[in-house]
Amino acid sequence: MRSKFAPPRSSVAEENAPPPSEAELLEQLETELKKLKVSDVLVQTVFTVSSLGYRRLGEEDRDLEQAHLAIEALRALLPVLKDAVPDQVSRDFQQMVANMQLAYAKAVAES
Repeated sequence: MRSKFAPPRSSVAEENAPPPSEAELLEQLETELKKLKVSDVLVQTVFTVSSLGYRRLGEEDRDLEQAHLAIEALRALLPVLKDAVPDQVSRDFQQMVANMQLAYAKAVAES
């Protein structure tokens, strides 16, 4: 019995198939882009920028200028996302920025 977490097996025919052409890849990309919502990209951007910002606040990779830039970028993005995400998500994002600002103030005081 195969695990439900195991990757699907490909057939010999699939393994020997030529790679997709550039036109096929563009068609696949276009199909995926049609499914994508701007709000989804912005939410992912919030996660990415917050992760980078927190990393720049750490002792090992400290870069206060980059951390400050991350905070300001998040402060600019959150009002735009407010009506595009559930209220609880919006509150969580606001709390995350507040926590990052506190961590930034602590890092500045330590330097």
